[in-house]
Amino acid sequence: MTQTIVPFEKALAAYDPAMGLEVHVELNTNSKMFCGCPTEFGAEPNTQVCPTCLGLPGAMPVVNGKAVESAIRIGLALNCEIAEWCRFARKNYFYPDMPKNFQTSQYDEPIAFDGWMDVEVEGETFRVEIERAHMEEDTGKSTHVGGATGRIHGAEYSLVDYNRAGIPLIEIVTRPILGAGEKAPAVARAYVAQLRDLIVALGVSDARMDQGSIRADVNLSLAPKGSDRLGTRSETKNVNSLRSVERAVRFEIGRHAGILDAGGSVVQETRHFHEDTGETTSGREKSDAEDYRYFPEPDLVPVAPSREWVEELRRTLPENPTARKARLQAEYGFTDLEMRDVWAAGALPLIEATVAEGVAPQAARKWWVAELLRRANEAGVELAEVGVTPAQVAAVQALIDAKTINDKLARQVFDGLIAGEGTPEEVIEKRGLALVSDDGPLIAAIDDALASQPDLVEKIKGGNMGAIGAIMGAVMKATRGQADAGRARELILEKLELS
Repeated sequence: MTQTIVPFEKALAAYDPAMGLEVHVELNTNSKMFCGCPTEFGAEPNTQVCPTCLGLPGAMPVVNGKAVESAIRIGLALNCEIAEWCRFARKNYFYPDMPKNFQTSQYDEPIAFDGWMDVEVEGETFRVEIERAHMEEDTGKSTHVGGATGRIHGAEYSLVDYNRAGIPLIEIVTRPILGAGEKAPAVARAYVAQLRDLIVALGVSDARMDQGSIRADVNLSLAPKGSDRLGTRSETKNVNSLRSVERAVRFEIGRHAGILDAGGSVVQETRHFHEDTGETTSGREKSDAEDYRYFPEPDLVPVAPSREWVEELRRTLPENPTARKARLQAEYGFTDLEMRDVWAAGALPLIEATVAEGVAPQAARKWWVAELLRRANEAGVELAEVGVTPAQVAAVQALIDAKTINDKLARQVFDGLIAGEGTPEEVIEKRGLALVSDDGPLIAAIDDALASQPDLVEKIKGGNMGAIGAIMGAVMKATRGQADAGRARELILEKLELS
């Protein structure tokens, strides 16, 4: 059936969106949640497994203490209450990537609950309430081979890698986010971005969305304007980039509105997000909690962190992201508008890392937000994935400061870095991008420019110094932008006997 997608603005004129975000964070522990198997990313399939994470009969799980510590630190950083006593439960369902036929998770007794995080979008602060943050284990990974889409439909066969089965996960669940209106997609993105920054600051995960170590399920529903009841929600699963989180919210708003405008009913279901089109497609009907037949895990003892330990962990928390943002804005001297653009681009950690390499804050901002962000958008990737590191930006800026290249040539150096042509120095060598500072080539270009524009020469000699810009332009064109502008100007003035 062809679906109708209502334009975003039209949809929000008739309906109020409600969002709920469930973010899964893979912890960076050395071993899995309930066994001693290693957790190295990218290892050969099925080489990091044992009877416990494969769910073989008689295998007994043991809780990873480091994972519990990380869960408590995440909960504290999200202003949550930390449970004095909690248990694991069995969440029963069958999937090929879940060899035990149940997932060891937490149900009604999470390790952390009732928290919040403030996020800012275009100068407006939204408080996102955290319902719970609970511990669980990841599933294995299925790969479907032979089809056109990579999904099971149309595939010739499927492979399962159980290396990921049992990796410690923290699932952070929000309460419904209401009142965001047209800013709903941006609020969703800002929340996940700020949460990712917090996770990185805590040091409990590398939070690589491209590797699935942090991924979001986007719940969305629409209700008629003024209604005090929530609509039926859909859940778009495993969205793995900030840009995709924003696009998934936007698309689902239009899709839900199309169904409701036609007098239909939204189906409560999970949906798949497609990076290439920005659209979602149906997955499976969403199960209710009772369908999972939760019951307490009989093979694990309860977790009862002492208050002394919790307070000790509280003292290790890093600076709150919101406070950090305000501090860095003051230290860097960014205007509110500049900081808004930096924040919206997710560039603050990159700028901070570049400044740590010795670059002035405004120069770091210029390269990340005014230059590299454009390339990231063109490539459809996050800024951190554009192919340039803070250390490389610092190296390029050092070459500018040393007058080896100028800003214009630096942009070509970034082209080479993204293309994998080596270090900035190697890119300059390969592409012949070094500034021309030798007087010989400059004088030749200046002589040609002066001879071809005698009217400008007379203007300059008559006191119109602004006309030098046109001569400089001709010199730059002749040297393919590689003229040392300062030395070229000195030589022009000498030639015209004005210095």
